[in-house]
Amino acid sequence: MLARPVIFRLRRRSLLRAIVLALLALAVSLRMAGFPRIDRLHSSAWQILPALATCWAMCETARCFGRRWNLYHAGVVILLWADLMILTLAIVLCLYP
Repeated sequence: MLARPVIFRLRRRSLLRAIVLALLALAVSLRMAGFPRIDRLHSSAWQILPALATCWAMCETARCFGRRWNLYHAGVVILLWADLMILTLAIVLCLYP
């Protein structure tokens, strides 16, 4: 029997799952706001769904912290910062007039 990849095991830590979830939330959020046409940007109440997905991605990223400071820990901090920017973008697009 083949084992499932780590990305599908929700109880295990996976930085790849967090990155993929955050990037999908970014793509969905931009598409919901009408991204290809900058003159047609609009707000949507459905933007809360990508914001929630980004919060889940931030939690998944935070689970990957190590106990000691090293370069991996620094990379996780940078990814948390990127998740925070994606969350801010989703909220701003939700409130855009």
